[in-house]
Formats: sequence, structure tokens, C-alpha cells
Amino acid sequence: MAIEKKQRISLTDLEQNFQEVEPGLTNREALEEANRCLYCYDAPCIKACPTGIDIPTFIKKIASGNLLGSAKTIMTSNPVGASCARVCPTEELCEGACVLNHSTKPIMIGNLQRYATDWAIQNQQPLFNPGTSNGQKIAVIGGGPAGISAARELARLGYDVTIFEAASKAGGLNTYGIVSFRLPQRISYWEVEQVEKLNVNIRTNIVVGKDITAQELLDQFDRIVLAVGMSHVPNLGIEGEELDGVHDAIEFVKSTKDGQIAQDFLGKRVVVIGAGNTAIDGATCSIRLGAENVKILYRRTAEEMTAYDFEYEFAKMDGVEFRWLTAPNRIIGENGKVTGIECVKMALGEPEMDGRRRPIAVEGSEYVIPVDAVIKAIGQTRHLDLIQQFSLEHDGGVVKVDQETKQTSNPKVYACGDVIFGKGKGEAMVVTAAQQGKEVAHTIHKQFSAVEA
Repeated sequence: MAIEKKQRISLTDLEQNFQEVEPGLTNREALEEANRCLYCYDAPCIKACPTGIDIPTFIKKIASGNLLGSAKTIMTSNPVGASCARVCPTEELCEGACVLNHSTKPIMIGNLQRYATDWAIQNQQPLFNPGTSNGQKIAVIGGGPAGISAARELARLGYDVTIFEAASKAGGLNTYGIVSFRLPQRISYWEVEQVEKLNVNIRTNIVVGKDITAQELLDQFDRIVLAVGMSHVPNLGIEGEELDGVHDAIEFVKSTKDGQIAQDFLGKRVVVIGAGNTAIDGATCSIRLGAENVKILYRRTAEEMTAYDFEYEFAKMDGVEFRWLTAPNRIIGENGKVTGIECVKMALGEPEMDGRRRPIAVEGSEYVIPVDAVIKAIGQTRHLDLIQQFSLEHDGGVVKVDQETKQTSNPKVYACGDVIFGKGKGEAMVVTAAQQGKEVAHTIHKQFSAVEA
């Protein structure tokens, strides 16, 4: 249902618009749903989960009333399992693999995962203990899903772990980059607290490469885990980007999660450029800030968009319009403020390296859309300076790693998450980053154990 527009709207109303959209299961609903599960042997849902959560086991524990055991089962496999319960494309992963798809409807695995982890959060349950110290020091650069997961596993294995996080709070994408009405910050904060309780030292407001050099970390720590994700949205490279009213989608979403609820979107016309999950977030945030009309412009078609299907459907329900085969030509303004955007119609040509057909401008098809704000959501840049400080091999900022060990060209440095996620492959998932963080931790432990043996 589209957000209701009002002539006047208070800050309280705006804040209410950013409350979590989907309610959790009630006790009765969770019990009934858990009892629908067939608890399959060799369950396909486990294989479909990138972190390999033992889904039948955690559901069976819900059915038997063992919610602590259920939460532990989930979080053992996925250190950000509470967040993933809300943001994973479950219909493409575990629920898509459920055997009940062939007869009735799949088990609501994501909702049951949320039910169990919400119970652990509400009851302030610590789930894990640190391992016996082995004296090895590990630095994790980046406190997002990949970094948190690596740190959690390493701490349980007995390593002395320090996370270096550039922001004021750890959690990365889960804390700042996913809209509050889908993932409240309190969920990410709890996952971070679970890691802190394992004696992991989280140093925030520290930019590696600026506040502390790569060489200092190499000198002070036995191993480095690079989990910095990606950086800001790049420039469009068109006229008018400097105008007031042009926003970086990442910073825009972050501002709504930081409590900086903007009241100047009320009744405004907004255009979002791009069609990934971040673009959807920018568009739905605009609706909740009271925008009168929100359009997403994408130079390809719906078939090529990288946003999840459920995100796309959610945006349409909110009233977001989609203009396919449309690209921005220039941003128009008066007195330093955005007043419109000139667009050009596109056609699809031959496939590019990533398999998607190349968009080509249609000559003479220019037209202007009157707008008050433009939100750029065309991907993110890479942390090239930091990568170069470590002298790592990379492809345009995508760090090259051994696919099995996740080691970089510097054997002392490992990488995981978006920093190793290649171009032209859609958008990486939180759950994939979590699994890579776990894999890095276990690789480091295996290599240290082999040396000691």
C-alpha cells in the first residue's frame, strides 16, 4: 500500500513512516508454521543457504519451545543471522528450495529465523564465549557483515581481534545502508554486541590508510582481513551534478538511519537514477519522506535490473514509477537548485562482457522531466588508495584473491565481502559476505594450526 500523502506532516509522522514494515510472527503463528516443516533429511533448504544454516534443526527447536537453542543454531552458522532474517532474498534461496513448493507453499523460513533471533535480542541472550587465547593478533578492516563475521569466528577460535571501522558505529551496510523500515539499526547493533562480548576490540572512527597506515597494521598484527566493502556513489559525469538537490543514495539512506529525517521532501518530485537495491531504498525512503512523485530511471529494462524481485514489488506497492530504457543527459537548475532532468531514450544493442546488452542512446529522443531532487544510485566506487597501500593485485578496485583461501597477493592479507565482488555481477548479498568472513577465519586458523603442528 502506498504511503499516504499529507499537506502537513510532523516529524513524528515521518519517524513513524520509517518504522519496520513487516510485523514479526506471533507465538501462535510461529508454532503453527514450525509444525508445518517436514524436517527433511539432507534438506535442500540447507544447501540453498550460503551460510549453511541447519534450517530443519532451528525450526524443530522452535516447535519444541527451545528458542535459545534455535537462535544459537542460526547464529552459529550466520553471525548476522538476525539481519539476514529480514533482508535475505529467501524466495530465491532457502524458501525457493523448500520441498513444499511442489504441494502447498514453502515454510516461512525467514520469518521463523526472525522469530528466534528476535527472542534472543529481547531476552538479551549472549550466545557464544571467546576461545582460549592463542596469542595471535588479527586486524579486521571494516565492521560490516563480512568483517563482523570474520571477527566473530576468529574470536571463538582464540584469536586477539581488533576491528578498524571508519564510521562511528560498526555494522556497515546493516547499520547504515539498508532502510530502517526493512532493517532497524537495533538489530545490527545487537549483532555487533555479540561480537564485542567475545572480547573483540572495535575501534570506530578510524580510517585505515589515513589515521593508521597499512604498513603499521602489517607490522603490528599477524594477519590482516580486508573487509572494507565499497565507497561512495560515483559521479554521473553529466552537467548539473553540483546543483542543490542532487544526492548520493548511500549518504541519503544513511541520513535517515542516523535520525536526520529530512522534511524538505514533502510534496517534491524525485528521480532516482539506477535500478539496484540501493536505488529502491532511495526511492522508498523518498516516498516515506512525503515526496509527491518518485520515479526510477534505468537505462536498461526490468530484466537487467539488479534489485531483488521482492524489492521491486515493494517499490511498486509504495507507488514508485519505473522508466525503463531511460538515461539522464543533464540536470537542469535555476538559482542553484534542481528543477528538471533531461533524459534520452535508450535501445539495447549487443551483449557486453557481463552478458547484458549494451544500452545505446536513441538520437533525437531527448525530453525533460520536471523534478525537485535527483538521487544517484549507480553503484559504488572502490577503496583504491587503501588497496594500493597494501600493494594488492586488483582489477579496477576488485581485489584478486585465491578463491579457496581468500588470500590476496600479499599472503599476510585476506579479503572478503564486496571488496572482492566483481563488476557486472549484480549486487552482493549480506549472507554471502557473512559466509566469506567465516571462510577467511577458518582458513587463517587452519594455516596457523598447520604451522604449529
